[in-house]
Amino acid sequence: MTPEQIEKLGTAFDEGFLLIGIAILTIEIVKGIFSKSRGMRGHLDMIASISTQIPSLLIEILVLSFAYAGYILIADTFVTWTFPITVWTILLAVLACDFVYYWEHRIAHEVRLFWTQHAVHHSSRFMNASVAVRFGPLEGVLSVVFHLPLIFIGFPPALVFFGILFVLAYQTWIHTELIGKLGVLDEFLNTPANHRVHHGCDEKYIDKNYGGILIIWDRLFGTYQKEEETPRYGLKRDFDSVNPLVVWFSELPRLFGDLKRARSLREVWMYVFGRPGWVRETPPDRARQLGR
Repeated sequence: MTPEQIEKLGTAFDEGFLLIGIAILTIEIVKGIFSKSRGMRGHLDMIASISTQIPSLLIEILVLSFAYAGYILIADTFVTWTFPITVWTILLAVLACDFVYYWEHRIAHEVRLFWTQHAVHHSSRFMNASVAVRFGPLEGVLSVVFHLPLIFIGFPPALVFFGILFVLAYQTWIHTELIGKLGVLDEFLNTPANHRVHHGCDEKYIDKNYGGILIIWDRLFGTYQKEEETPRYGLKRDFDSVNPLVVWFSELPRLFGDLKRARSLREVWMYVFGRPGWVRETPPDRARQLGR
């Protein structure tokens, strides 16, 4: 297969999962209208979720096209060989990108600078298909950085971007309460039940189930949690805004406020690169995620 064919295949998968997501969202909206379970605030929250695509798409247009060109330049300049593009290397690339996504996702929860972007995805008190496209403006840029090592390993840029796109597109259908537990699939795949846990702000659910497609990474690295009682969704702190601008930049005012109050360079470092919620009274090895 050629890079152009891989690009078309990735677009096809993305559009396919998008249609599935739209179908789920339509059912959720209709169900909410007839059951009167969501209310006006729930619909405004959906609009806020979808609105995050405005800054995200602008960043993608302005930055990610250059990032792809950068991947190609690095591959041509520093990499002496690359995998051929076959069915098997496509599957291998998806598996590699899923593994990288686990760590990218986990670090986004554990480093406050990255959390300022990823917290946008977690800031909804609802769980529906619109949350699948609720992104911080710079999350795509972070993804490019984290996947760069795959280029040095020998994956062609087209395969890396296909893998990134596939892992993200897969997750469109798992942001819902319409689908219950799926038996054996819950044991090795990231399913709606497993992902509802990830969006929970209950103590037992925080920082669990980071996987993109496979949940086996969480089982291997000790971050798996089975869905038990229905989670309370959203951030641990009090955040219920449906104002799009507030949602887009929800964590940045808090970060800037903490930096303004910092008393030393060490505190500046910890506020930026420590765990979310780090405070000066708490030793670094006991920092808690009070800010979530």
